[in-house]
Amino acid sequence: MAVDSGLRCTVCRADHLRLLETIKEVRYWRCSRCEATLMDPVHWLTADQEKAVYDLHDNHAEDPGYCRFLAKLANPLLEKLSPGALGLDFGCGPGPVLASMLAEQGMEMAIYDPLYFPDRSALKARYDFITCTEVAEHLHDPFETFTRLAQMLRPGGLLGLMTCFQTDDARFANWHYRRDPSHVVFYRERTMSWLAQNLGLNLVIPAKDVALFHQPAR
Repeated sequence: MAVDSGLRCTVCRADHLRLLETIKEVRYWRCSRCEATLMDPVHWLTADQEKAVYDLHDNHAEDPGYCRFLAKLANPLLEKLSPGALGLDFGCGPGPVLASMLAEQGMEMAIYDPLYFPDRSALKARYDFITCTEVAEHLHDPFETFTRLAQMLRPGGLLGLMTCFQTDDARFANWHYRRDPSHVVFYRERTMSWLAQNLGLNLVIPAKDVALFHQPAR
């Protein structure tokens, strides 16, 4: 029997959500329009609880495995950028490793993170490219966030997004990405396509779990 969530999709604002699964009393909803999977907001962590989870992460530039992980986004992005391009690492966390990697390749970088680098002046500029790695799954209002980021791109600009795409409903309950309690929204390729179409951007998937959105030159 269909269950009415009374909720709207945080990615596309649709109100046609169906109950996908309840796991240890936590409800997850599936959007029929963009195919995002959403944790019911009643189960979201508080801001302090979220930060406690983030503070457990130990990501730093001296970790070659972490740098290889970030290179999944950095390499296809660098193929499209010219030295001196102005970029923003949005949601960079306590250690802005990706920003450092891109700066080493000749890019001019700004950083922003609501918890660790909360200077909002970085959000008032326009950029040749914006990166958003391991952030999208935490967003309580991805529709608003991605709309704003798209508006911050200069003509011809790029938005690089990295998050684990959700592909297998049968394995969702045991999926490592779902088990992180700070992850509240999960994206499929169809979700990325909806975002691109809605934001007027062109989409390329250059690698697993990586999306590059291109702002057409005007």
